[in-house]
Amino acid sequence: MKLQNMFKKTNRRNRSTFSESRPEVPEGLLRKCNKCGAAIIAEDVREGNYICPKCHGYFRVHARRRIEMIADPDTFEEWDEELVTCNPLQFRGYEEKVAALQEKTGLKEAVVTGRAEIEGQPAVIGVCDGRFLMASMGEAVGEKITRAVERATREKLPVILFACSGGARMQEGIVSLMQMAKTSAALKRHSDAGQLYISVLTDPTTGGVTASFAMLGDIILAEPNALIGFAGPRVIEQTIGEKLPKGFQRSEFLLEHGFIDRIVDREEQKAVLGQILKMHAGAPREMVKNQKYGTGISTGNPHPWENAGVESAAYGKVRNAWESVQISRQKERPVGGDYISHLFSDFMELHGDRYYKDDPAIIGGLAYFHGIPVTVIAQAKGKSTKENVEHNFGMPSPDGYRKALRLMKQAEKFGRPVICFVDTPGAFCGLEAEERGQGEAIARNLFELSSLETPILSVIIGEGGSGGALAMAVADEVWMLENSVYSILSPEGFASILWKDSKRADEAAEVMKLTASDLKSLRIIEKIVPEPENYTEENMGPVCEVLESAVSVFLETYCGMGPEELTRKRYQRFREM
Repeated sequence: MKLQNMFKKTNRRNRSTFSESRPEVPEGLLRKCNKCGAAIIAEDVREGNYICPKCHGYFRVHARRRIEMIADPDTFEEWDEELVTCNPLQFRGYEEKVAALQEKTGLKEAVVTGRAEIEGQPAVIGVCDGRFLMASMGEAVGEKITRAVERATREKLPVILFACSGGARMQEGIVSLMQMAKTSAALKRHSDAGQLYISVLTDPTTGGVTASFAMLGDIILAEPNALIGFAGPRVIEQTIGEKLPKGFQRSEFLLEHGFIDRIVDREEQKAVLGQILKMHAGAPREMVKNQKYGTGISTGNPHPWENAGVESAAYGKVRNAWESVQISRQKERPVGGDYISHLFSDFMELHGDRYYKDDPAIIGGLAYFHGIPVTVIAQAKGKSTKENVEHNFGMPSPDGYRKALRLMKQAEKFGRPVICFVDTPGAFCGLEAEERGQGEAIARNLFELSSLETPILSVIIGEGGSGGALAMAVADEVWMLENSVYSILSPEGFASILWKDSKRADEAAEVMKLTASDLKSLRIIEKIVPEPENYTEENMGPVCEVLESAVSVFLETYCGMGPEELTRKRYQRFREM
């Protein structure tokens, strides 16, 4: 026992000596990551966009620091800084709590609003600060956001709101609840005035904020792994008595389920926001009118292929209908994504239908064509079995058609022309498609596109199968690649229904009149784009040159029309069929 006590005393002396000799870490230099538990240098975190250098987890960012990270230097002008709550319910102790937080944070309320420039583009911004009552939305927060949106509407400026909130502010009860309606109403007026609203969701965005201004953006971005939901995970688990799956209510979950456009790393946010603002800075149709493309093609001249002898197939040989069907299905044939990458620049894909899912069978987003902002949408097939499975072999679900329509309506709001690439064997036939309303989704597209007040061009690049193709081809003009097909049904299905024998597909193809030349004769389409033998991505350059010139002419022609003339001509096009 004496020997053990002696060893303990010796160890204590050694530890004391080591402690005295060990250099002390300056206060505030080291922090512990609350995600991975690693010791990290605070300055490294500040310089690294408040991201853990070990696990890449995101720390919450104070409002003013967020503004420094996003806004161009010395461009932020704060608005309504002195606006504070008046304790509408006279909740005991609330005013003292607010005063303490004001002193601790240096903020008057949980949101900072004002005007700034991002990559040289002006915008009204609002940033929630989670240090202040978890950025809950009381009357002052709602009022500051509403005033900022109203002023943006008057000054014709876009709005960017960074949401971070625990939801409605309990201490203000029903008055807090009313801020959901107030902010939403202000954003509706801003939208009706044709102005852009970008919502950026950060960790956490929950409750009444999620159910109001946070989810109303024309474009909704989110930070990686941010918690986003109406009811909190703990409340849901207690209600249903089940453990929630991993990743539930995180950004990635919302992207998969169609509620946000994209996830943007913090390091990229300023550049991405700047790009979006730039794409919305001018009126695209006015830009088209003022631009001279220099293609050597005027609206009075024929398209390059119109004198190319379509009947004799400029680049290939005359084929029968069944041969065209087979060629349209070749796996080496260029797909929608190839045309996007060859014809457009700065493509920014946007995701989701805002209802249930993001359907990879349809891709779409913003891009430039000759410096003009456009909305481009493509039915997406893959080039390998794996890619085709990922894109469901180009067969869209209802969610895909709703995503396409959302993007087209967004294009209408901002005056962007819409360019669609059609390539599908048909809409997806399955239990879940019927459960989610496949017929309604296609019908809604036909209904809305017939009167969309912006130019629409559809190009059938492969298979144009039934209503699944038509849902993206109610356009001012429809063009077809030389060996693409467009039909009421697949030849196999046609033969099976009429002759009870799918093996007569080749015979069916001939009577269905589904080739480009057939449809041009029937006045179903306007143009035929010739294509080379053994058409692949490697030799699509000449085809894209023809398309590039022709699209330029299309935009010159249709962007010069007013909404009434445009929709009247589109209606008459289908009325005469």
